[in-house]
Amino acid sequence: MDASSIIGSAGVSLLLLAFVLNITNKLNSEATAYLVLNVLGALLAGISSYLISFWPFVILEGVWMFASLVPLIKKLVK
Repeated sequence: MDASSIIGSAGVSLLLLAFVLNITNKLNSEATAYLVLNVLGALLAGISSYLISFWPFVILEGVWMFASLVPLIKKLVK
């Protein structure tokens, strides 16, 4: 397995973990842990997409990361 696959697999795993924890009511979508999982997962998936030059997913994951990062920063600054 090459580096982009390892990085992408880690990122997608974090995103799926956040999703599963949310739909099973173990983690609220406003929880710090949920937001961190989404930021890190999207960042890693975005890096992986960049490494293989798959631009649609670079954009998707970049937007996902920033969409999760904004509320995380707001939460941490309070």
